[in-house]
Amino acid sequence: MIIDKSHSKTDLIDLINDLDLPIVHSHQDNKKDIHDKFKECLKKQLKIKDNFYKIKNKDSLIFYLENKNPKKILSIKEKQNVMMICKKIIQYCKSDYDLTITNYNYQKELIDDMDYIKQFGDIPSVRRCCRLMNQDPKMGGLNFKPLISPQVQKDLDQKQKTKKLVNFKLTIRYATEDDPIILYFD
Repeated sequence: MIIDKSHSKTDLIDLINDLDLPIVHSHQDNKKDIHDKFKECLKKQLKIKDNFYKIKNKDSLIFYLENKNPKKILSIKEKQNVMMICKKIIQYCKSDYDLTITNYNYQKELIDDMDYIKQFGDIPSVRRCCRLMNQDPKMGGLNFKPLISPQVQKDLDQKQKTKKLVNFKLTIRYATEDDPIILYFD
């Protein structure tokens, strides 16, 4: 079995942790070491728990590793192109949704660009463009929903939970004769 080179070391470590595979690794291991440990692990019988990768058994794990990493679908040149489109769309949104200020001549060009970039929802700028364009009153109810991979969605959900865990609380205490409240300002 040959693991596709698009899987990075951190992607493989995340896969080990999320699937709870019996692979002992260290962050000092290089990518080749982790590849070798995967190959040794796949020779044994595996029990894979439920996961967001939708990997059910050993065969689907092998299929996932042999194919290109779904998170890395863009080359550097393609990503630069997507980022340039995002900049143009954000400029349109910041200019109060006015086409005359932007490089777009027709609203159809803008919609075509949105349809192209929304498939790359793992990029934060694409998610921002979709959020801003959904607020455009001129779109006539069009809704742009970015396609987000399960790994990135898991990270976004985790960040959202972390934000909700912080609760600021105000407690008001009234002073009594026996227990006065004193405020100090430095």
